[in-house]
Amino acid sequence: MQSIILDLRNNPGGLLSMAVEVSGEFLESGKLVVFIKDRRGEKDEYISRSTGPVRNYPMVVLVNEGSASASEIVAGALQDWGKAIVVGTQTFGKGSVQTVIPLSDGSGLRLTTARYYTPKGKSIQSMGIVPDIVVKPPVSKAAKDGKKERTILREKDLERHLKNDTVKEEPAPQQNI
Repeated sequence: MQSIILDLRNNPGGLLSMAVEVSGEFLESGKLVVFIKDRRGEKDEYISRSTGPVRNYPMVVLVNEGSASASEIVAGALQDWGKAIVVGTQTFGKGSVQTVIPLSDGSGLRLTTARYYTPKGKSIQSMGIVPDIVVKPPVSKAAKDGKKERTILREKDLERHLKNDTVKEEPAPQQNI
């Protein structure tokens, strides 16, 4: 192997523990992968615990608006530590931590309890991961002919979304691809 392409496009994420484990395959043991901060400002840090040799190959991580949550954690950690060049379009921006509280009737309540931050302290919430190199998909022939294009939907486009607390959000015009 001479290089790695990690394709996280349209990956909606998964478990935090798996994001830390995947990141640990490419980071030295003891490196901060992500931290979460609750509304009181209390932090929990998640550190890489690599058990084998670190894969130190030139690396590109592919992302798009469908990359969310755990995939954003991986992309952000590898980007912040300079282990990979992130290529594609800005990610979805799902940087909130939900806790599920079981209710007596068998249903549950999902409550947002904290936010995810990259190792350099950038909030993922509503802003996502901004690629080092932006590569937009080509405009389809149908779009060129004036037919309806697919609308890109991100966390910040959702009604009553949780705001990013590290940058001032500006309303973004709808993008069509």
